[in-house]
Amino acid sequence: WYFSSCPEMELKFVTVNVTIQDFLADVVSELSFCNTQQISKEIMFIFPVDSDTIVHTFYATMGDTRIEAMLWDKEEAQQLYKATSGMENLRYLQEQWDLWGPVFACFLGTLPPSCEVVISLCYVQELPLQPDGAAKFCWPRELFPQQKLFSRHLSQEEIPENLHFRICLQSAHGVSHIDVNSSCTPLQYTAPDKTSAEISLKSPPWLSDDLTLLLYYGGPHNLSAVVETRDPKAAPGSLLGDPLLMVTLKPSIPEVVPNPGHLGEFLFLMDCSLFRDAQVPPEEVFSVDFPYYLCPGGEQKVKLLHEDRSSALLPHLSSAHSSVCLQNTLLFLLKSLPLGCYFNIYSFGATFKAFYPQSVEYTQESMDNAVGLISSICPDLGGCDLLSLLRSIYSTPSLHGLPRQLFIFIQRKISSEEQAIMAEVHRYRDHHRCFCFPINKCGSFNISQAIALETKGKCVCIHSKMNMTSEAVKCLQLALQPLASEISLHWDLPSGLEVTMIRKVPEMIFQGHQSIIYAQIHIQAQDPEADVAAVTLQYRVGSQSFCCTLRFSLFPSADDRFPVHRMAMMHLLWKLAWEGTSKAEKNIWHNAIKFSLSLGVPSPFTSGVAVRMEQRNTRHHDSLPPDSSMLFLPSCQLVPCQLLWLCGFRPVWFKYIKFWMVQKCQFCLEMLGPKAPHTETLTQLSAHHKGANSLLRERFRVVVALQKADGSWALTSALISALGLSKADVEGRNPSKDVKPAVWATVLALVWLHQYKWRVSWSELLEAKACRWLWDKAEVHLDECLEAANSLLGCFVEPTVFWI
Repeated sequence: WYFSSCPEMELKFVTVNVTIQDFLADVVSELSFCNTQQISKEIMFIFPVDSDTIVHTFYATMGDTRIEAMLWDKEEAQQLYKATSGMENLRYLQEQWDLWGPVFACFLGTLPPSCEVVISLCYVQELPLQPDGAAKFCWPRELFPQQKLFSRHLSQEEIPENLHFRICLQSAHGVSHIDVNSSCTPLQYTAPDKTSAEISLKSPPWLSDDLTLLLYYGGPHNLSAVVETRDPKAAPGSLLGDPLLMVTLKPSIPEVVPNPGHLGEFLFLMDCSLFRDAQVPPEEVFSVDFPYYLCPGGEQKVKLLHEDRSSALLPHLSSAHSSVCLQNTLLFLLKSLPLGCYFNIYSFGATFKAFYPQSVEYTQESMDNAVGLISSICPDLGGCDLLSLLRSIYSTPSLHGLPRQLFIFIQRKISSEEQAIMAEVHRYRDHHRCFCFPINKCGSFNISQAIALETKGKCVCIHSKMNMTSEAVKCLQLALQPLASEISLHWDLPSGLEVTMIRKVPEMIFQGHQSIIYAQIHIQAQDPEADVAAVTLQYRVGSQSFCCTLRFSLFPSADDRFPVHRMAMMHLLWKLAWEGTSKAEKNIWHNAIKFSLSLGVPSPFTSGVAVRMEQRNTRHHDSLPPDSSMLFLPSCQLVPCQLLWLCGFRPVWFKYIKFWMVQKCQFCLEMLGPKAPHTETLTQLSAHHKGANSLLRERFRVVVALQKADGSWALTSALISALGLSKADVEGRNPSKDVKPAVWATVLALVWLHQYKWRVSWSELLEAKACRWLWDKAEVHLDECLEAANSLLGCFVEPTVFWI
């Protein structure tokens, strides 16, 4: 993964120093590789990156030769490329390598037998937040020296001579404890107040594990701040010449919100590029997955299967069946939405269409209208252009500042540029969240996974063994969790100081997530009156307001590596690229580009080129890269070195590979399970069982189809039949004349659904809607209704069913 000839390149020696401040890691590493073959090898170093990682320093030494990566102005770099031999190596890598996603790649040339190359790699990375509040740092197993099998039996006190891995931890909240999947020295505090500590690895993780360090801080972590001092060599007022502030926002969000208010805007994107005219007979579609048969251009049909319907009619997952599944999954998602939210539906293929010009409020009328429009979704062949649709959605402001969440169903490989899609998603990642559902082997799992990760959503690959509706509704449950909105920061600064936001406060933060923002501290006076400032975070969760204040020091010790400045600079450069540059911002733009080149921060304005030179001709670069004329000296040679987007089939983000592998293994276990003895007998029993289950599933889904937008049911013959009851029994068992038919019907349906909840786990949202509707009815006698419903349905559902 890190060299084009990985097995032949043996990692001999590793030195890594990591400094973690809150949720920012600064990594300095040196890696020594050796060509173990008896022939020369062409080698290329490849390191996976993501939108929260900056590789700012890279150089390699082979004997007397040194290769150093540098950033150049993009236009000038284009001219340098013309003079660079070997660019075809990067183009080949981009098209033929089996990995997928963004990487840092540098072609190092030919390494003779038994010779070594020493790599110096430095990067800065924002660390992801874990559900339990920990900061997670990973180091890929491929970048550890190979450990022999017998090394596990060595004394745990013996530290390998070829491993030097030190991690320094810093936080004003205090370092509480760590969890690491490797043998390491005890946590040693280096400050009396436990605000700093360090550990060293005593051995790499065993076998195939990446190093995973979970770092826990003391006290509540709703708000934290890290101030990084200015570069004394830079002009005051510039980005590098002023102190920078990194603020981590992690609002405390209650699990249950009494008055959630508007729950957001939900957009459903349905890929129609493989739709077929639905020629599958209704009976077959029903017996497989859904009670609905949606004919394109025709009316919706609902039919309850008979008990003797043969399970032999079950068809395999086909394009037509997949299309019907998509339509019906959309139908049940619509049924599960809460009143008061906003929604819209898009179909896309070679083009895209929207049900409504803009999102509409979820009411009985709008739900009925949308359900009627589902059947009009037609095939849109000729491609799967997601990029144009996303650009259209992103260009439309969200309604009333509501959180926007996208559910994207993809049937085939996306035809538009994946890198361009990710650039758009990254640009608006603080404004929305995506849940992606690539269908079976559509070839778009990697891009779907990347979109979900970038927006802190979720990706579920739907294969033939999975229930698409169940997986989609589970994600909708996640999307309906409380979130923080109307977020703002208020500063209390000493006289003579001002703050300018670089990365703005996000519009919303979802439960269990955080946001890192950056701000520049302008010193207007020579001697500020105090060295302590405060910041106050305000936000709302539903109708509740929350507030927390943090006091922090303005003048910590200097860090001459400037990790906070580097991350802030990256966000500023992307902001300038997206928003354009006015005349007033020309000076800001010029200085940002100048310092980004000196600090090695990539951006839309820069591009990488590496220089191969003899060690004796290398020169120190204080703040700017060398003049381009120096690159054409006889002793220098330009080398291909770029951030690339690979187009293979395996994701390269080492932090997330295990999820992908586990999912694939689970799928294989399902497909390759051993056959039990007495196959014929079990097959007959299975067929009978499937027939009974099929009937129950269809009854269940008909009941769901009859639920109204507010969560209630009407007492109709269709509902009575689906519940397996007679009209006389239902009317005769009504506990009281004061109980209205709709209330009685809703209690019956709710109890019936709940008794089969263990089979259909995704009914929680529908049950919650029914409960809320019943709670609003003051005249309802729930205890009496529940007792009568249990008696009529022959079950025992406890009163807790109404506490959802």
